[in-house]
Amino acid sequence: MNRTTRILSVTALSALAIGTASACTSASADAEADGPGTITIGFLPSWTDAVNNAYLLEDQLEKLGYDVELEPLASPAVLYTALAEGEVDLYPSAWSDISQAEYVKKYEGQLEDLGAYYDNAHGTLAVPDYVDIDHVEDLLGQAERFGGKIYTIEPGSGTATMAEDSLFPAYGLGDEYELTASSLAAMLTTLERAVKDREDIVVTLWRPFWAYEEYGLKDLEDPREGMGATEGLHFMAHAGFSDDYPEATELIQQIKLDDAQYGALENAVVNEFEDGDEAAAIDHWVSEHADEFNWIIE
Repeated sequence: MNRTTRILSVTALSALAIGTASACTSASADAEADGPGTITIGFLPSWTDAVNNAYLLEDQLEKLGYDVELEPLASPAVLYTALAEGEVDLYPSAWSDISQAEYVKKYEGQLEDLGAYYDNAHGTLAVPDYVDIDHVEDLLGQAERFGGKIYTIEPGSGTATMAEDSLFPAYGLGDEYELTASSLAAMLTTLERAVKDREDIVVTLWRPFWAYEEYGLKDLEDPREGMGATEGLHFMAHAGFSDDYPEATELIQQIKLDDAQYGALENAVVNEFEDGDEAAAIDHWVSEHADEFNWIIE
């Protein structure tokens, strides 16, 4: 509280001191009641790895006393810009080693990497398991049966970028195939339709991802690593996040998932519970896996 009145008497000065002390005590009590702050988590709704972890972090951070806001964003470019500029505080599943490395480089100094929660992610080229090819190079000379198309997700995503900038040149696919980009939802709709009709189709995917079991898919061997090597999935924040939210940072940096744990988390959120029941999916996963971790707050 700012006061501009000049106090000339000792009595008045003493009263001011007492009032100031009371005000500070009241402000401290209010701050404590308000909790440690609000954390905004940005994610793309169609990218399930980020969705899973957005809801997991919401659950765990709220149990620490934070207010959490989930902010769906339209594209990776918009997401990283919002993160770098502090419009959102966290991106809960950054493929920052390879697939999204260009964004990390672009915003160098404006981002803070809080560490990887999963270390076995990689991009892939996949086909239904009834398709009789096993290697990326087997696609050459086969364009007609695939309609001359390889389907991928949103332009600007790490998956689409790796396919265009690395995979196609590595195998010379550009002379025969068109990289057809759309939303993840649209690509999966096309894939589902093709599988239902047992048609030949090839798509860019990544592991881990629930669609492999759902649609019966297999990876094409990629010895030239056209879709990139194995990388980690990171919790990425704006610069200074750990100073602003030290307790949240301590929790986040303890989160580590193996293949089975990650698969169970994604399956719960995507398949076992309906849209809108993400909180129930997280509660279910936490109850099933709490004894495997020393960081889970039940």
